[in-house]
Amino acid sequence: MTAPATPPPGTESTEIPGAATGSHSPNSRTSEGTSPAAASPPPSVNRLLARAALLTAVFSAAGSLLGLVRDQTLAQLFGAGPGTDAFLVAWTVPELASTLLIEEGLAFAMVPAFSVALSRRARGERAAGGGDPVRALVAASLPRLALWLTGAGALLIATAPLLVDLLAPGLDDPGLAVDCTRLTATSLLSFGLTGYCSAALRAHRSFLAPATIYVAYNTGIITALFVCGGRWGVASAAVGVAVGGCLMVAVQAPSLWRRLRTGEAAPPAAPGSGAQTAEETSVPPNGARRGAGWPVDGGLLLTVLLFAAVRQSQVFIERFLASGLPAGAISHLNYAQKICQLPMVLSLMLCTVTFPVVARAVADGDTEAARDRVERDLLLAASVVLLGAAAVVASAPQLVQLLFQRGAFTAADTLATAGVMRVYAAGLLGHTLVGALIRAYFSGNRRAWYPVAAMAAGAAATGLLGALAVGPFGVRGIAAANAAGITLTAALLLYGCTRTVPLRTGRVAAALLCPLGGAVAAAAAGLAAAPLLGTLGATAPAAALALQLPLIALVFAAVTCLLGRRGFPALSVRLPRLGRPAPHPARTADEPTATATATKDTDTDTDPADRKSADVR
Repeated sequence: MTAPATPPPGTESTEIPGAATGSHSPNSRTSEGTSPAAASPPPSVNRLLARAALLTAVFSAAGSLLGLVRDQTLAQLFGAGPGTDAFLVAWTVPELASTLLIEEGLAFAMVPAFSVALSRRARGERAAGGGDPVRALVAASLPRLALWLTGAGALLIATAPLLVDLLAPGLDDPGLAVDCTRLTATSLLSFGLTGYCSAALRAHRSFLAPATIYVAYNTGIITALFVCGGRWGVASAAVGVAVGGCLMVAVQAPSLWRRLRTGEAAPPAAPGSGAQTAEETSVPPNGARRGAGWPVDGGLLLTVLLFAAVRQSQVFIERFLASGLPAGAISHLNYAQKICQLPMVLSLMLCTVTFPVVARAVADGDTEAARDRVERDLLLAASVVLLGAAAVVASAPQLVQLLFQRGAFTAADTLATAGVMRVYAAGLLGHTLVGALIRAYFSGNRRAWYPVAAMAAGAAATGLLGALAVGPFGVRGIAAANAAGITLTAALLLYGCTRTVPLRTGRVAAALLCPLGGAVAAAAAGLAAAPLLGTLGATAPAAALALQLPLIALVFAAVTCLLGRRGFPALSVRLPRLGRPAPHPARTADEPTATATATKDTDTDTDPADRKSADVR
C-alpha cells in the first residue's frame, strides 16, 4: 500500500525528516557535481526537532503534573506509614517495568531496529518473502514479546511472597505488599506493549501518542484512588497501576496501526536490479547472525535489559536498607525522589526526542552529526537539571510543604522529606548524564557490555556506601550513597563513550563546569535569601518560592554566562542535517563530491538523491 503524501486524517503530523515512508523518484537524480542536499534542501531538522520537543514537553509536563497529583493524593489519603511503605514495595514492579520496557531497555533495542527497517524501506529493500521490512519486523517480534511478558507476569504473581521478603524483609505489613504486588504484576505486559508502541512510533518520528502515555497512566491511578480508596485502602493505588497500564496501550495502538497500515511496502525487486532482501542485508553491526525469526540481536537485547535492571537496582538497594528503619522511611525516600525527578525528566525530554534521530544517523554512517547532536543534548540537559538541583537545595522545605503537607502528611514528614531531597540533589547531574549518555551507547544497534559494567560499579558503590551510612545517618545516608553511585557511573560512561558515537569527552567535561559553577552559586544565593524571608516560608510557601526561584534562576544564568566568557569551552557546534549527507560546496564536474565517492564505494545501486527524496515525507 502506498503511503499518502500527507498524514491521513487523525494522524499526528509531528515528524522529522528521515521518517519511514517515501518513494524513489526516477527524476530525482541530480548532477554529479551538485550535492543533493544543496539542490533541494529539506525542512530544517532543528526546527522540526524543536516542534517535537515542544510537543513532548507539553504532554510530559502534563504527565508529570498528574504524577504530582497522584503522589499528593496518596500522601493526603494515607500519609507516610506502614500502608504506604507496603504499596511502595509493590510499586517497585511498575518502576522496574517502566525502566526496562518503556524508558530505556526495550526502547534502546527497538528504536535502532525500527530505524534500520525504515532505512531499508527507504532504499527499496525487501524483507524475507518480499514484504515490507517494517511490517516484517513487527510480525517477527511483537507476538513473541507479548508471550514472554505474559509468562513473566504470571510467574511474578505466583512468587509475590518471595519477592516481598527479598525486597523488604523488615516490612511492617508484608501481606498488603504481596496483594499490591500481584496487582501491579499486570504492568509487565501492559508496559511492554506500551514501550513497543512508543519505540515504533518514535522511530517513525511520531511523538504525539508516546508523549501522552503518562497522562493516561496517572489518570488511571488517580481515578482508582478516589473511587476505590475508601473501600480498598492503599491497595486501590495498585488497582490504578493495572488500569493505567491498559490506558497507555490504548492511547498508542490506533496510531501505530495507522502507521503500519498506510506505510509503503518496499517494491518487488526486478531481476538483476541489485535490490537486496532482508536476508541479504540483516547482518547486525557486530557481524553475528540473529536468531531465526527474531530481528533484534539477542546480545543487544540482553545488554540493554541488564543495564536497565542494574540501574533500577539502586531503588531496590534503597528500599532494602530503609525497610529496617522506622515506619515511613521508604515513603520519605519516595516523595523526595518524586520531586527531585521533575528537573531530571524535563532535562531528558530533548534526548528522548533526538534518540531516534541519532540512531538513524548512526545507521546511515553519519557519526559526526550524531556526535554533535549528543554533545549539545548533554550540555543542554545538564544545564536544565543543574538549575533544578539548585532550586531543590535552596527551597526543599517550601517545595515539600506546598506539594504534600496536607491530610495525613505531617510537618514532621515535610522536614524528613526535605532533608532527603537536598542530599538527592547532589546526584541529579549524574542521573541526567547517565540517561543521556546511554542513548549514545545503544544508538548503533549493537551490544555494549561496558555500560552494564559501569552501572554495576555504581550500584555496588551505592550498596556498600549505603550499608555503611544507614546506621549513623538514616535515610540521608541512603540518599548520599545513591548520589555517589550514580555519579561514579556517569563518570565511567562519559570516559568510555567513544565507540558508537565518538564524543570529545574532555571538551564535554570542561563545558559542564560552566552550569555546575552556576548551580553552586545559585544554591548558595537561595540559601542565603531564605532567612530574609522570615516566617513567610513556613506560612506561605508559594509566596516564598515566588521570591526565591527567580533569584536562583538569575544567579544561575549570570554565573554560567560569566564562566563561559572566562575561557571554558562551549559546545556551540553547527549540526549538519541528520540522516543524510551534509551539504558540500559546488564542485567542478571532474571533481566528485565526497557523497558521490562514498556512494560509489559502498552502494552502487542507490542514488544519493533517491535516498534524499525517500527520507523526506
